[in-house]
Amino acid sequence: MEKTALSPLVGLLDLQPHVEGGWFREMWKSSFEIPKDVLGPRYSGARASASSVYFLLHPGEVSQWHKVLSDELWLYHSGGPLQLTLGGSGDEPREGERIVLGMDVEKGQVPQALVPASVWQTAAPLGDEPVFVTCIVAPAFHYDDFTLIEAGT
Repeated sequence: MEKTALSPLVGLLDLQPHVEGGWFREMWKSSFEIPKDVLGPRYSGARASASSVYFLLHPGEVSQWHKVLSDELWLYHSGGPLQLTLGGSGDEPREGERIVLGMDVEKGQVPQALVPASVWQTAAPLGDEPVFVTCIVAPAFHYDDFTLIEAGT
């Protein structure tokens, strides 16, 4: 596959490569903390009540199958449409519901979509433009709560 030039947003927003694929930068973490005893045993410790990141995928880049213990809300900002595929909550992902993020609502696209807690997800641009979104995770994202299936495994 031909290498795509980096979107200017990568430099302008100081985005860094993400382990799941694509580019990101944490933008916000709530000052309100939820204690571990409230969250329960699946969480390794207390978490901020919510956090957000900018996230960008270029054509040909994929957010690999992954899941987090918390709900994740995807908010579309710009670029081409993005296909978000949900993969159930089993031990391994299985392709399920497909949601297209974008602004062409008449064609079934949606400007935001929720991935419920502990549901597998993968995402990829559908067009030839980079896709820029915000992802909000509540309780806040922490790598202890993140499971990734790398490409080819």
